[in-house]
Amino acid sequence: MNFLGFGQSAEIEIVFDGAESRKTAEVKCEDGKVEKMLLFYDGETVSGKVNVTLKKPGSKLEHQGIKIEFIGQIELFYDRGNHHEFKCLAKALARPGDLIQNNSYPFDFPNVEKQFEVYAGSNVRLRYFLRATIVRRISDITREVDIAVHTLCSYPEMNNPIKMEVGIEDCLHIEFEYNKSKYHLKDTIIGKIYFLLVRIKIKHMEIAIIKRESTGTGPNIFNENETIAKYEIMDGAPVKGESIPIRVFLAGYNLTPTMRDINKKFSVKYFLNLVLMDTEDRRYFKQQEITLWRKADIPRYQVAASQQQQQHQLQQQHQKPHHHHVPLHAPPHLVSGPAAPTSHSSAGDGAAAAAAAAATSATAPSESKMGLFTRESPNQEFSQQQLDSPTEIPAPVSESARGMGDGAAAATSSASPVAMLSSSPPPLETTEQAPDQDQLLNEVNNDDDDNEAINSRLDREDANNDHDANNKDEAKKVTPLTAD
Repeated sequence: MNFLGFGQSAEIEIVFDGAESRKTAEVKCEDGKVEKMLLFYDGETVSGKVNVTLKKPGSKLEHQGIKIEFIGQIELFYDRGNHHEFKCLAKALARPGDLIQNNSYPFDFPNVEKQFEVYAGSNVRLRYFLRATIVRRISDITREVDIAVHTLCSYPEMNNPIKMEVGIEDCLHIEFEYNKSKYHLKDTIIGKIYFLLVRIKIKHMEIAIIKRESTGTGPNIFNENETIAKYEIMDGAPVKGESIPIRVFLAGYNLTPTMRDINKKFSVKYFLNLVLMDTEDRRYFKQQEITLWRKADIPRYQVAASQQQQQHQLQQQHQKPHHHHVPLHAPPHLVSGPAAPTSHSSAGDGAAAAAAAAATSATAPSESKMGLFTRESPNQEFSQQQLDSPTEIPAPVSESARGMGDGAAAATSSASPVAMLSSSPPPLETTEQAPDQDQLLNEVNNDDDDNEAINSRLDREDANNDHDANNKDEAKKVTPLTAD
């Protein structure tokens, strides 16, 4: 027929943007086969391009326009002649003219509303597809590509358990209980069955998941039941007071969400059917409707957005000028109280630095007194504050006394910090408090490092006061070891 001009002289291909990275879903087709389709959600943009390829290069194709349509359609198998379209969007890709070479036309349907999920049942089919058409005078050239659409739901606010007592009067009383009334498609049904009264011989018990498909409206409703799964949960005769557990996993079955009055054409409901059979093959059953919904997975863009939000909050916290929150790992001197003392030591004052470190570690629990230490003599200043009243201001120390303080700090590096803090402060004038100078000099001479520090300080004083300065240093060292 092609030589008469009735055949198709061009081929149409529809390519979606991001098709390689987009998820796919398995959808049951009309002939019963399962086909993989690109998955879209409600509100997503559908975009891509339409490629038109001429079968004979160099030939000319006359057309009345090229268009593409996005269609949502419901097909009832008992009324195949009428297709009910609930969604139809069309866009023109090219004006009427002649096509002399292969061409590509981009298309875009932004934020398309897809309120229903694709469904293929026994008597009804709901589908979404794109249809590209090259309009011609005699016969149009068309191409259709189906897509899969899933409707996502959030956790239901009310999800009460199902509990009911059923039975036959004076023969059988049972009570069944299911943990929830609404389950997502990957959920697990957990329940129990209690036998309150058993006066008939029961052979076994089973539970089944039944899908009921209703098509039509009014008096013309047709119901089609399909058993999705069946489990035998008990084998043998039960006794009064026995409890039978139930656990059914839904992830292994091809289930769809519950659909109610979809475009006033069809509905899909699910039931749990509890069946008991006695020794005479009589069946006792009770059906209870459950609601199925599709749980939304966390998309990657939401995870990235949440991470960016957390980083933004952290940046805002760092930019606050006054931050009153105190971290648990903060040192005590950074939380409250005056600043911690700083000690400046050189290579020749190693003993003085060691004494200052020992005094700092000994006074760490009392944070309010850390700021009272001085750079020259932390022990002397702390003892002077203990001697004076809290409200009095310490008297200024003379230049010679400061020199003595440096020597005392160096000489007391071998003394116990606890003893230094618990003893009384040394007086500034110690000419009359050196009863045993020979013994004190022997103790001082035991430490060579301390003698070098003392001699370095004493050389700075006047040569006439060397003996008095040595007596003061010795009295300063032994003062913490003696009581007042």
